[in-house]
Amino acid sequence: MRNLFLTVVVVSTMASSGSFAAQSASWPDTPIARVSALAVLQSLNADLLSHDSATLTLDRWCSDHKLADHAKIVAEPVKGVDKPATTEIRAALKVSETEKVGYRRVRLMCGERVLSDADNWYVPSRLTADMNKALETTDAAFGRVVKPLNFQRHTLSAKLLWQPLPEGWDMGAAIPAATDKTLELPNHVIEHKALLSLPDGAPISMVVESYTRHVLDFTPPALK
Repeated sequence: MRNLFLTVVVVSTMASSGSFAAQSASWPDTPIARVSALAVLQSLNADLLSHDSATLTLDRWCSDHKLADHAKIVAEPVKGVDKPATTEIRAALKVSETEKVGYRRVRLMCGERVLSDADNWYVPSRLTADMNKALETTDAAFGRVVKPLNFQRHTLSAKLLWQPLPEGWDMGAAIPAATDKTLELPNHVIEHKALLSLPDGAPISMVVESYTRHVLDFTPPALK
């Protein structure tokens, strides 16, 4: 078990340093690939939690893992979707029941890969006119548009939606034996819910981000 723990640490360090060979590839269904996948997801999760902008974090992830020739995240709007702000969201954003709350449903794209599906409720009155126009008329990601505001991110919840290893693996539970198949990944592997606020504490946005299996679209490490 100690060796397995050390393997997780080593793989996690490799993931954060960008030393994986970044290619579109399937992960084999083996114990070491499961440990590697868990380490990678934990590394991405920690990176997201330690930075205010998920967009800029995904920029680095896309670049480090060579997921696209042009490693810059683009927010592809999802048309025809509207989710009015609930009472709970309005309370978190500290707005009245009548104040306007904007909404965007976007796919954060790294080249042709969707790395995150995001719901974003924001307060237009706390942004500049140019920022509101960009959010309404362009595919610029929210984090990139409002970056001049020096916003801060406050994580409300963060969870792995997929566990490559069985519950209790760290206490000796058996890890599935290797097969000749590839790992079956769910559509979404990590979910974050966060509040973005101005330096004075005024909230500007509530986001729910669901990170997709495509964050693992590179060749897993060949560990010995």
